[in-house]
Amino acid sequence: MAYRQLIFIVSIVVLGTACRKNRIPREEGSLRFTESIQVDGLSRTAIIQLPANYYDGSNFPVIIAMHGGGGTGEQFERSTGLTEKAATKGYIVVYPDGVKSNKGLKVQTWNAGGCCDYAMDQNIDDVKFISHLIDRIAGKFSINTQRVYATGHSNGGMMAYRLACELPSKIAAIAPNGSTMMIQPCNPGRPVPILHMHSKLDERVPYLGGVGTGFTNSNFPSISSVLAVWSVNNGCNPTPAITEKAGYTLKEWKDCNNAAIHYYLTNDGGHSWPGGKPGWSGGDNPSQSIDANDLMLAFFSQY
Repeated sequence: MAYRQLIFIVSIVVLGTACRKNRIPREEGSLRFTESIQVDGLSRTAIIQLPANYYDGSNFPVIIAMHGGGGTGEQFERSTGLTEKAATKGYIVVYPDGVKSNKGLKVQTWNAGGCCDYAMDQNIDDVKFISHLIDRIAGKFSINTQRVYATGHSNGGMMAYRLACELPSKIAAIAPNGSTMMIQPCNPGRPVPILHMHSKLDERVPYLGGVGTGFTNSNFPSISSVLAVWSVNNGCNPTPAITEKAGYTLKEWKDCNNAAIHYYLTNDGGHSWPGGKPGWSGGDNPSQSIDANDLMLAFFSQY
């Protein structure tokens, strides 16, 4: 009997330990963390923000939110207001930092393929960084690894496209804004749901394609051409349904293989996060026709 009791106690301890896997101690101020990992000899960092109900639940969805070129994770959090919105829906939000240039203003960028600057020039493996970062988060926090999403603005949105192309096993869906796809070819091997947001007034990454202001070395593909590629990959009807609304146009590729494509093109705003704040003191005023956070959270909830 004593032996059976011992086995029972040991089993309870083991099960209790398993249940606590991916958990961190409940302590003062423990909803926000700064993570640092070494990738290819570089120290890479990210801010991790947990929702208020984290310690009362488990298997939380995660959004990887990537800043634009010259920005930071902290700046992107402020300008988007995503932390507050995501918390109400029970999301963990991760704000990673791009790699910092060793020249001039030491701006941080992502290697999205054909863009941008230092990260591209040095062939920084940002896909590897994000992959390792997801693994680190999964090892420390209680997350649903089937519900990890990627979003980003400008260069960060371009990086989201690259993750969809090269890391689809870990990315459930993406929501790029004010960006385009710069990686060619793109062979993800599975459908990936896409929510793309853009402004007609965006001059830095023109929605019709071409060279944008501030990106003299990059010739951007049009958004229509990018989403046409993805409509084939996602098995959609190649002709999108078009809905005209006050302030924006919505194109929806339907009859897809459980991976819809939504494209919001606003008449107002510019190179900025819709419904947020300008990314910097001289930045474009954001569109008020749509709210990027609301659209994104609703879209991600389907996948």
